[in-house]
Amino acid sequence: MWHALEKPLPLESGDELPGVRVAYETWGRLAPDASNAVLVLHALTGDSHAAGPAEPGHPTPGWWDGLIGPGAALDTDRWFVVAPNVVGGCQGSTGPSSLRPDGRRWGGAFPYLTQRDQIAAEADLADALGIGRWALVVGGSMGGMRALEWAVSYPERTGSLLLLACPPAASAEQIAWANVQLHGIRDDPHWRGGDYHDAAPGQGPHAGLGLARRLAHVTYRSERELTVRFGRSPQGAEDPWRGGRYQVESYLDHHAAKLVHRFDAASYVVLTQAMNSHDVGRNRGGIASALRRVTAATLVAGVSSDRLYPLPQQHELASGIPAADRLRVIDSPHGHDGFLIATDQVAALVRELLG
Repeated sequence: MWHALEKPLPLESGDELPGVRVAYETWGRLAPDASNAVLVLHALTGDSHAAGPAEPGHPTPGWWDGLIGPGAALDTDRWFVVAPNVVGGCQGSTGPSSLRPDGRRWGGAFPYLTQRDQIAAEADLADALGIGRWALVVGGSMGGMRALEWAVSYPERTGSLLLLACPPAASAEQIAWANVQLHGIRDDPHWRGGDYHDAAPGQGPHAGLGLARRLAHVTYRSERELTVRFGRSPQGAEDPWRGGRYQVESYLDHHAAKLVHRFDAASYVVLTQAMNSHDVGRNRGGIASALRRVTAATLVAGVSSDRLYPLPQQHELASGIPAADRLRVIDSPHGHDGFLIATDQVAALVRELLG
């Protein structure tokens, strides 16, 4: 489904984005008083297909399939679950591959976005659905950044809040990791300043996007997991001394190829820049002041082995949000991706908030 904004979207940069549409999926039925709505926000390369089998336009099952459905933590017999695709993405919402009002693709002219811009579009979607207040807003990683912005920008519209594996602001190290990924894409000779969307098949910046994904994926998993799974073993009969690969290299190649086939490099750039811009305290008197605006009942959870968004960042959120209690820790060897993998532990947190 799609929602089209009636007016151009004003942006924090001072620009505006015309012709915005938001792709979204829903599960369950909205109550007559709209009191049972839950907003689920995806991470960097996610989309609106949070639950359900693979289908046309969505070649893989839902990325949080174990969390949403009849009898699940987000029980769709009770809750009306909404998952929008972020503006700037490439899975149905307006992004760099979309057409401008003049019929040309945005490409490299797509404007700079922040999380506040993205949730403003989501608030317009909520208005269109007749949802004045979410019973719960939940997200992890980039989705957690947006969930936090929801609770600070629209405290009256956020009933409860679950923040997973996200920071109050992007750190210098996180921006540095992202910078290398952005250079990988922009230095690809097929990048063409972002204006490659109408090039012949195979002539986009696929090598650069694959490189960005390889680096990102290392930060998403833990050193322990990589050691236990792969060690120093070669890939099958390949000999690393004679041009072959180690298993871990094959693993990264696999994830790079998967992303290249389903994601747009320009969207990766736009969304990564938005993540770099993340600072909930910007123009709000600092992080501590901004967190005090949150009125929602809140749980903050980090992943025990997360090296991309380590636990001290979630501790800052848990200690700074008035209605949050102690930091919860998802015990997982899978690194940052643990919030997507350890669905049983995430489900327990959802049930604690929703009862």
